[in-house]
Amino acid sequence: MSALIRLHLPAVLAAVVGLSGCDMLGIESASGIAARKEAEGRAIGGACRHAGRAIEDCYAMNRKADKPAVFAGWREMNDYMRENKIEAVPPQLGSGASRSAEAAGRRDDAPGRPAEAGGASAPR
Repeated sequence: MSALIRLHLPAVLAAVVGLSGCDMLGIESASGIAARKEAEGRAIGGACRHAGRAIEDCYAMNRKADKPAVFAGWREMNDYMRENKIEAVPPQLGSGASRSAEAAGRRDDAPGRPAEAGGASAPR
């Protein structure tokens, strides 16, 4: 019996050492998942601030994101933009509500906005 253990012990030890790096198998650890969610939240918050969005709008648009991480990213970008005198870049795509209105074929005729090209002209 001891000869059998001596023969299989190196193979068992090699398997244990090999499986200790489960990241290679695609199994993500809890700390890895938490770090990824934190990084995603910070990126979302920073992007929202750079686009000039309010933090509340950012939360509403990204309901699944980690709120403390989103706020941390928003605050970091706010501080960075103030220090370097960087202006917000207006988003090129509208919010989800305006996109759904465009998809339904409706226009936003809010006062102060120019009429869209090809749309009805304003009364004179």
